[in-house]
Amino acid sequence: QLQLVESGGGLVQPGGSLKLSCAASGYTSDNYLIGWFRQAPGKEREAVSCILGRGGFINYADSVKGRITISRDHAKNTVYVEMDSLKPEDTATYYCAANEGYSCSREALGYAYWGQGTQVTVSS
Repeated sequence: QLQLVESGGGLVQPGGSLKLSCAASGYTSDNYLIGWFRQAPGKEREAVSCILGRGGFINYADSVKGRITISRDHAKNTVYVEMDSLKPEDTATYYCAANEGYSCSREALGYAYWGQGTQVTVSS
């Protein structure tokens, strides 16, 4: 069974940058896609970005467009999300999720496997 572990969260000052990692184990395939979601306290889970097994990607959240880069390293079975110009409203728990297939989804139900999340706090 595929397992996902996020890392890289922490406390960042406004305007700073952060690189989150999602390491997959238990199953390796170019046929699974990875999505990143985030959830702030009291808010619904929001799709942030998604990358296909073969490299195509989609950035969903308008609030992060232009500030986010998603990439994957197949050799390390790891997907990365880099965010720049961080704002306090980016504060949330960030989750990666995986599913087999060739089409990204912005819906959480579209992903069968989830990591435990990593906290990102943007504050001065």
